[in-house]
Amino acid sequence: MKNLLITLTCLTLLASCNNKSENRNNTNLKNTETMEKLAKQEIETLLITYKETLNTSNAEKATSLYTKDGIFMPSGAPTAVGLEKIRSAYDFVFSQIQLNIEFYIEEITVENTFAYAVTSSKGSTLIHATGDTIPEENRELFVFEKENHSWKIARYMFNKTK
Repeated sequence: MKNLLITLTCLTLLASCNNKSENRNNTNLKNTETMEKLAKQEIETLLITYKETLNTSNAEKATSLYTKDGIFMPSGAPTAVGLEKIRSAYDFVFSQIQLNIEFYIEEITVENTFAYAVTSSKGSTLIHATGDTIPEENRELFVFEKENHSWKIARYMFNKTK
């Protein structure tokens, strides 16, 4: 009888420990899911802000959205590495054209302090030299990094779809 009581007590303790472990794992999973959802929302907000900087030709604001070692890889132009060169690249682009585009987010994937987004954009471009307005349509790849507790653009590349 004494052995049976000891065995039942041990089994009860083991079951209790297992339940606590499962509860802890479930809590960790929910926390991870919540953090990922929050990160995706922050990145969506960043993309909206970036679109606004393009549509208002705000090179200073666009540059502020990059990490300190960010890289901007525009279609048909040299790669800009670092904030100073990124600012110069946007200054040049905005001196040539005025964008009026909308971003469409196709995918955002978050992994710890890095994330990437696949987007497309569509709208129009006013060419300052000629006054012509032409259709604008691109596909984009963004890589984000968490820098000082904020998501920033670490790498950005786009190319024309037509």
